[in-house]
Amino acid sequence: MKMPAAPAFRFAHHLTVQLTDIDDFDHANNVQYVRWVQETAVAHWHAAYPAGTPEHSYIWVVREHRIQYRHPALLHDELRCTTWIGEVRGAQCQRFVRIERAADGKLLCEAETQWVLLDAISKRPMRIEQPMRDYLWGPVG
Repeated sequence: MKMPAAPAFRFAHHLTVQLTDIDDFDHANNVQYVRWVQETAVAHWHAAYPAGTPEHSYIWVVREHRIQYRHPALLHDELRCTTWIGEVRGAQCQRFVRIERAADGKLLCEAETQWVLLDAISKRPMRIEQPMRDYLWGPVG
């Protein structure tokens, strides 16, 4: 998967590999990377639209995950998960995530996820309007 150039703004989420993330091969299980990708997206959304903002109640659902595992994450590794928004079309939003070991910047995983924005009440897809698009593409906080 070739990661496209990112806009100037990227959101970083940090985490530490826990014992519960480790599988029988003494590294983080592949499923954990998918969880970290989702946690990073949620952290970005909550930073952009914290509790109390009307947008905070919107619902995002995953339409598709594409993920490439490059190198294993090991117990107690500090990880830097960096995300940015790609193409936004209608109710869909493309999101990229890079997971790197913070100590040396080694790329462990790259992911591209397609998300769909849903109205909290009707649970139906809703168009991502330009102000929200601009806000997700720009600095948060």
